[in-house]
Amino acid sequence: MNVLSLFDGISCGRVALERAGIKVDKYYASEIDKYAISISQKNYPDIIQVGSVIDLKGQDFKEIDLIIGGSPCQSFSNAGNRQGFDGKSGLFYEFVRLVKEVKPKYFLLENVKMKQEWQDVISEEMGVKPIEINSNLVSGQNRERLYWTNIPNIEQPEDKNISITDILQDSVDEKYYLTESNIKTINRNFGSKGKVLVLDENTSLIEKMTFPSRIKQHLNIVKCPTLVAAMGMGGGNVPVIVKKDKMRKLT
Repeated sequence: MNVLSLFDGISCGRVALERAGIKVDKYYASEIDKYAISISQKNYPDIIQVGSVIDLKGQDFKEIDLIIGGSPCQSFSNAGNRQGFDGKSGLFYEFVRLVKEVKPKYFLLENVKMKQEWQDVISEEMGVKPIEINSNLVSGQNRERLYWTNIPNIEQPEDKNISITDILQDSVDEKYYLTESNIKTINRNFGSKGKVLVLDENTSLIEKMTFPSRIKQHLNIVKCPTLVAAMGMGGGNVPVIVKKDKMRKLT
């Protein structure tokens, strides 16, 4: 199978194909972040990096069986600026363009849950309605996403009943543990929307954090909330692990 991956990131699509037992002959990756590219090339040196999606021409990609991609979500997401197609998420149209130019046998587009009006625009462009899947069925994290594809017979994954405790590292570097100053920052920033993940009941540590009353219901949650860049440092749905007399960020 020949694959063109747009907005490739660290080539998770390649990992998925491998785990699904699908043989990849050529894998073209369109990505511009140098750190993502570095990780991708370390794990799969045979991946062909082709640069920015904006510069790609369909005529340069012959016999592509599958185009995959997760176009930018920042202006669709509830956590973003909500500019819709006027923001970074407008790069979705590059995905549409290349599907039309390359004419692959299959396509698969992923994005966040969004306003129905934006969802309808994407559905019209792709010619299919999205399938909603929450990755909590196969992982320890809540992650509701929409998938537009012409791959037939897609079904909901079987629930593997994986909790956050099943996948956490037992031993992590000291730098991931929170200081007294960090804990004060979390107390100051939590507001009314934060979530705290407590794995081991430790009254002395928990009492150092002034949880609003509604947060207490989230103690000992089974699934991790969707991560944000400031994880563990306060604000939003940020899990903090309390374990073995210490408090640390997720790794």
